[in-house]
Amino acid sequence: MITAKAFGGKHYAVYGLARSGLSTAGALLASGARVTAWDAKVEARAKAPAGTEIAYLDEADLTQFDSLVVTPGLPLNRHPIAQRAREAGVEIIGDIELFARARPELPLHKVVGITGTNGKSTTTALIHHILKTAGLPTTMGGNIGLPILSQDPLPEGGVYVLELSSYQIDLTQSLNCDVAVLLNITPDHLDRYESFEAYAASKARLFEMQLETESHAAVIAEDDDQTRAIASGLGEKGFWLRNTLICVRGSDVGEQASLPTLQGPHNAQNIACAIAVCRHLGVAYATIVEGLETYAGLPHRMERVREMDGILFVNDSKATNPTATAPALAAFPSIRWILGGQAKTDNLDECAPHFGHVRSAYTIGEAGELFARLLAPHMPVTNCETLENALNRAAKDSQSGDTVLLSPACASFDQFKDFEQRGDRFRDLVGAL
Repeated sequence: MITAKAFGGKHYAVYGLARSGLSTAGALLASGARVTAWDAKVEARAKAPAGTEIAYLDEADLTQFDSLVVTPGLPLNRHPIAQRAREAGVEIIGDIELFARARPELPLHKVVGITGTNGKSTTTALIHHILKTAGLPTTMGGNIGLPILSQDPLPEGGVYVLELSSYQIDLTQSLNCDVAVLLNITPDHLDRYESFEAYAASKARLFEMQLETESHAAVIAEDDDQTRAIASGLGEKGFWLRNTLICVRGSDVGEQASLPTLQGPHNAQNIACAIAVCRHLGVAYATIVEGLETYAGLPHRMERVREMDGILFVNDSKATNPTATAPALAAFPSIRWILGGQAKTDNLDECAPHFGHVRSAYTIGEAGELFARLLAPHMPVTNCETLENALNRAAKDSQSGDTVLLSPACASFDQFKDFEQRGDRFRDLVGAL
């Protein structure tokens, strides 16, 4: 695990004992810190590492702590403990900020931070894969893979590749990325922010934390108004005079025919950013191409599960909003579309330009009736209620050349624990056909 002498002798409150909370408590204890933790779930508290003090932090005196370390999922805008910490003058941070503070004690390394509304996981995994292909010591963490503090430090010359949600950036004060990447910004998580502009400003903080040095770079995909505005703002502030500002577009990427796991316009954007990052880090272009061609893809993101009787089954469960689903609809010409769950919006406007690719739709979950009404004027649609019913109906209706696509455009929490469980269930059901 990653530890730091800088944590020694301090008293930390850790709120939430899921994966990141457990790794945070363990790393702090191993660093010589005192840790008091809380989780509402009894089973989570039972997993706290030895040496952790358990206390009901919702009523504890927070002034006794140097820092309150919370899970990224905790809503800072409305959770009582966040307000209580602010009133007590106690900083609220996350595990990424602890990693940032541990960096001076780690072997010489670089950090790539990737944010954006959609595509973060694929771009993070793709950069990590290309760096491994180049023979560089590398690991990935943040919003993907193992919690960063639970991982062993990289040797000198290593590159940490971090997927960073806006929630994680909100809990971070000093992460000085050698390369900071912004993919796109579309409306999402608006229950956590005062406005869309405030959400965009959260993403832009990744660049504000970068130090002024020529070796540092900002990579921005200028495919939407918000990212273009942020890139323009950095230019106006003279960022390009002190740092490297690299602007790319998904349309810059040409032929993807030889990259079956990176199809669609969204992946063109991911590829463009990955190439820019790896070139800035000194990776030879031939090695980058090799990495692109050997990238296996991520589970639940345009994952090709099975081909049977000329019908392709694709698991895109990670598409939890319409903006994330739109590229999947664009990527296949003849689709049997399974969608629905816990809706984040009351429309499918971002998907509408690609309705012509959909032969029929099958809705599920809480949003089933709403989405069925929205789609009925454009295509045959059936409200199937459950994923199993939808898959069976879609498979029955399909012909050779069709793609049965699970791309829900919704969160999963109405019927599943998370998008992974939803995608795993789809994969199991397809395997049983």
